[in-house]
Amino acid sequence: VHLVESGVQAGGSLRLSCAASGTTDGLTAMAWYRQAPGKQRELVAEITGLEIGGGRTTYADFVKGRFWLFRREVANTVDLTMHSLSPEDTAMYLCNAKQVDEVGLPPQNYWGQGTQVTVQV
Repeated sequence: VHLVESGVQAGGSLRLSCAASGTTDGLTAMAWYRQAPGKQRELVAEITGLEIGGGRTTYADFVKGRFWLFRREVANTVDLTMHSLSPEDTAMYLCNAKQVDEVGLPPQNYWGQGTQVTVQV
């Protein structure tokens, strides 16, 4: 699985997109994480259940009501739309995909190249 990230800014909002390509059969989840300098990587938002059509989206408490994650199934893409950004949201944002190669084995993790988001006052 190959993940390609891109971003579009519109006014004070930002949309990050992550497109999965390659052998995408067996994808079970796609997500966005972030990592700020000196801090641990943390989950921002995730869509799970892709193997059954995808259905559950979860958000970190610090983005609830501000960030929204949507999946474009045909394009194997997830879009993270970010509103009400603050300097605390400054971080490297990384796309993640989980894929089960064989039933009974833990999923493989794949990562995008990372997209730097810098929010200034």
